[in-house]
Amino acid sequence: MKIAITGATGLVGTRLVSKLKENNHQIVVFTRNSAKAQKIFPASNFPNLEVVQYTPQESGAWQDRVSGCDAVINLAGEPISERWTAQHKKAILESRQLGTRKIVEAIAKAESKPQVLVSGSAIGYYGTSETATFDETSSPGKDFLAEVCQKWEAEAEAVKEYGVRLVIVRIGIVLANGGGALGKMLTPFQVGAGGPIGTGRQWFSWIHRDDLVNIIIEAINRSDLTGVYNATSPNPVKMNAFCQTLGEVLNRPSWLPVPEFVLELLLGDGAVVVLEGQQVLPKKTQSQNIKYQYPELRSAIREIVK
Repeated sequence: MKIAITGATGLVGTRLVSKLKENNHQIVVFTRNSAKAQKIFPASNFPNLEVVQYTPQESGAWQDRVSGCDAVINLAGEPISERWTAQHKKAILESRQLGTRKIVEAIAKAESKPQVLVSGSAIGYYGTSETATFDETSSPGKDFLAEVCQKWEAEAEAVKEYGVRLVIVRIGIVLANGGGALGKMLTPFQVGAGGPIGTGRQWFSWIHRDDLVNIIIEAINRSDLTGVYNATSPNPVKMNAFCQTLGEVLNRPSWLPVPEFVLELLLGDGAVVVLEGQQVLPKKTQSQNIKYQYPELRSAIREIVK
């Protein structure tokens, strides 16, 4: 297959490209930084990969390169794990809303349209709660991230007008080596200064990167998959349990709590993602017989830190 990807140089995208390469797919990487992409994916190692420079929130000649692709995977978006100034909140929304709009616009223009668009979203769609349980049928929340996710997904929904199958993947907290939430937490644990963040009672709905990549690949390959799927482990945990398990796997103490105000100083409003959390279950994902290689937290962390 010929597969176009946005967000290919990120934590998830790099692993996804490697897996697609193993299966001999042709890959078209849309990127704002072609030099960075060529460094990550050198032609000597990725002979079937093409790098296309693009401006994600603007129409342009790059859109013509979507024609002839069998699938499009849309993972691009500004990071949320930074301090949420008014300017950054605007960037978070527009990178997803307008970026997805331009991808759908490219598909609409394409003479030879893809069979499927796999578009990212996030479990922030559901809002936060210490007591509620959410699945793919749950109503959206009312906070900033929930609003972003609703607008993000609404842009992707428009692709169905052109006869293209749509799969929306609501992604949880991705655990992987070399980045993401776990990457930021490893250092304090390794020096014996790790512990629960905030109250420790908040839910931590996580997924191993390889399981997320597998869900995306299944969405490409299986024509029976349509609509929304939660990309989270079937076994979310409370923050206390996550930190205890991480400490045990690393053989390090996990008793020193990280106060809320420290995160709020670093992330501003963005701290709500870690401090409040939500319990999200992948009921529809599991109902489609999509298997998890790392359904349990301990095995996931062991594989990542080994």
